[in-house]
Amino acid sequence: MAVNYEKAGVNLEAGYEVVRRIKQHVASTNRLGTMGNIGAFGGMFDLAALNIKEPVLVSGTDGVGTKLKLAFAMDKHDTIGIDAVAMCVNDVLAQGAEPLFFLDYVALGHNIPAKVEAIVAGVAEGCRQAGCALIGGETAEMPGMYEDGEYDIAGFTCGVVEKSQLIDGSKVKVGDVLIGIASSGVHSNGFSLVRKVLADNNLDLNAKYEELGDRTLGEALLCPTRIYVKQVLEVVRNCDVHGICHITGGGFDENIPRILHDGQGLHINEGSWEILGVFKLLEKYGNIPHREMFNIFNMGVGMVIALDESEAQKALEILAAAGEKASIIGKVTAEEGVVIE
Repeated sequence: MAVNYEKAGVNLEAGYEVVRRIKQHVASTNRLGTMGNIGAFGGMFDLAALNIKEPVLVSGTDGVGTKLKLAFAMDKHDTIGIDAVAMCVNDVLAQGAEPLFFLDYVALGHNIPAKVEAIVAGVAEGCRQAGCALIGGETAEMPGMYEDGEYDIAGFTCGVVEKSQLIDGSKVKVGDVLIGIASSGVHSNGFSLVRKVLADNNLDLNAKYEELGDRTLGEALLCPTRIYVKQVLEVVRNCDVHGICHITGGGFDENIPRILHDGQGLHINEGSWEILGVFKLLEKYGNIPHREMFNIFNMGVGMVIALDESEAQKALEILAAAGEKASIIGKVTAEEGVVIE
């Protein structure tokens, strides 16, 4: 036993216990191409097993941001890992890539095995939803870096797509329709503003508010980011998809235009989808101008697909069969800018 290391604040035995606890969660994410076991110095994946002729690897990395502060406040840690996975896999999905594997990084002041297990169990759940394997990670115990009970989490994913099927927005044209797929809530962006609204108005995470129905404020805000991988890939396989947008920080104004060409713009029809109650609450208590909300939050739309109008009905039927709420929310226009009416 490393007695002196423990005196410095690092408990190696707790680290060993974490590995024992998370093995079952990691194993539950195995998929075609997975190689090796947890504990190796590097995570391995056999790309040849997928029989892809011209593979293009698409990678993404992200964290959860200050949404973590709400997890600390509520002492709830079993869904935050889903957020970490979602923020990465939804990004690579925007290129039409299938996420293959995921690695996580959890850093905390003191290693509490049960808490780390809850976090990694969430990561594993996110990986199962996305169909990717959790092939490695790191738990770093760093006394003095984090307040008691606090931690940070980040992740990395790698996906693959046939070169001929890469979705890069080059096919987007004027007249294309935009299909919006419902979000589960605020997802994992804008929480610095969310926390300010809560603090300025003394809002109670354990209280229920009119806009939220039967859920408490904390439950609504901690609702994990929706993972769209399997549903959207089914659309990609069956429709000629021109562009895909993951609606994250910057909302509609900064994300959807990323697939457009010079001279193109967007016309969004507000009312063609449900704006969730949590956004109405934030707008009201934060005294935020309605139009500005679309430049900050996803406003109830977590993913947008651009395709020809003739393909829209087929895409909507595929999404509906997968249990997704989706609708045509607008179109690509010949005037630059984002118009929301």
